[in-house]
Amino acid sequence: MAFLFSLLVIALMIGALIDIITRDSSLVKFLPKLAWIIIVILLPLIGGLLWFGLGREYGESGIQMPRMRRAERPAAPTDVRPAPPRDTRTTEQQIADLDREIEEWRLRQEIEKNRGTDGEDSTGPAGSA
Repeated sequence: MAFLFSLLVIALMIGALIDIITRDSSLVKFLPKLAWIIIVILLPLIGGLLWFGLGREYGESGIQMPRMRRAERPAAPTDVRPAPPRDTRTTEQQIADLDREIEEWRLRQEIEKNRGTDGEDSTGPAGSA
């Protein structure tokens, strides 16, 4: 009985080692491939079970579990962030745009002021026609 158990442990270890070595690095989870190899060699039964249970990324077949793949993980804070949008206008164009905006706001205030006085006073320019 002990011989059969030893054979199963050795088969599990060899299967795990072959799977680790032939698997693409992007499909290995939690630890690098070399660390998994060392764990499986030092702890054949536990290492093999951990590899097939936790360390291996399974394909589309089997139970569908929502899981982010390595390429879809959010960028680390040390990564370069995209540059903010840049204004390509010249300084003169920016000043001209600001002048137009200031003039527009001045005209709006003047219109609002005239609307307020037109309703109260009918003797003004609008009411004397």
